[in-house]
Amino acid sequence: MSVEFVDTNIVIYSLSEEAAKRRKALSILARKPFVSIQVLNETANIMRRKLAFDIPAIRQFLMDLMKESRVHPITPVTVLSALAAAERYGFSHYDSVIVATALDAGCSMLYSEDMQHEQIIDNRLTIINPFR
Repeated sequence: MSVEFVDTNIVIYSLSEEAAKRRKALSILARKPFVSIQVLNETANIMRRKLAFDIPAIRQFLMDLMKESRVHPITPVTVLSALAAAERYGFSHYDSVIVATALDAGCSMLYSEDMQHEQIIDNRLTIINPFR
């Protein structure tokens, strides 16, 4: 069984009006994947700034997400690992933090629309774009 991590875009698609993407995102989230503090923060920011949710709705959504997933912390070591991933693979800093957190959580799959589909990181983590 694979251990899964989701990037922010998967969480946001669970709120989408695009039915196919919403269904796929919800099916991934139903498996109780790992998320990071970064994913929670980015989700709150997008919900407030782009999707015009009010604070109580954002708070409730995040509380539900935290109950239905496994939240993995970002530590100082994670930040240094992210820099190594950026250097080795050319990711942006924030994508590198997602990758480093997924590796730190022991995940074998990272669902993201933003990175190269089927790229393998450190022979341990496969990036999957579930919307391809």
